[in-house]
Amino acid sequence: MSRTEEIRTALEVSFAPQSLEVIDESESHRGHAGYQEGGESHFRVRIKADAFGPMSRIERHRAVHKALGADLVGRIHALALEIS
Repeated sequence: MSRTEEIRTALEVSFAPQSLEVIDESESHRGHAGYQEGGESHFRVRIKADAFGPMSRIERHRAVHKALGADLVGRIHALALEIS
């Protein structure tokens, strides 16, 4: 399973989002720190879920990181989150 699929599956299971985009932005970081040949090193996640409603911004980010787990987060160089 690709990292993109791992991210999507973990977030769908944890938050049942109304909308979810997992965008691999790795190619735009070619030549920069953390770039890996073949991509899947830099991601942008746009997610909207009712579960985030009562949470602060920091709580939302922590919840996403927890849902992804330390192993997966450790294999990603950059993760931009847009949460609503």
